[in-house]
Amino acid sequence: MERAGRFVIQSSSARRTLPMEHNGSCPSQVYMSEIEYRQNFPLAPADIAAVFDASGIRRPTDDLERITRMFANANLNFSAWHEGKLVGVCRALSDFSYCCYLSDLAVDKAFQTQGIGSELIARVRAAIGEEVALILLSAPEAMAYYPKVGFERIENGYIIKRIR
Repeated sequence: MERAGRFVIQSSSARRTLPMEHNGSCPSQVYMSEIEYRQNFPLAPADIAAVFDASGIRRPTDDLERITRMFANANLNFSAWHEGKLVGVCRALSDFSYCCYLSDLAVDKAFQTQGIGSELIARVRAAIGEEVALILLSAPEAMAYYPKVGFERIENGYIIKRIR
């Protein structure tokens, strides 16, 4: 909904108002009246793959069975919806006691820069609480984004990379 040169993002538990560009259009040229956020809502693998592809994130989107397993085995998923269409996803794995791994954060490029990714992260943080560290591995092209949304770069991590 439009209000005095601002966009209002509506969700079940929070409303966020974002500035519009000076020409009155949505920053990505997509009119966005409402974003709905859902927690652990069943998602169609093809819809997830479409968001991954539209976001620029590199995931095995040609393997829907693997996408299905990725989300079925995560214990904390958030999704962002615009007029019934999936436009953002966030997948995490947590023990809800000490640590949480943010495995995927993807927002369709047409909806980026509107606070959807920040809101998905905020919802993960609210769900895991203050005793739990939120950890992620960033794609090289996303390294500049994460400090803007509260992440601190660390140098004490290791990885054994997957074979495929």
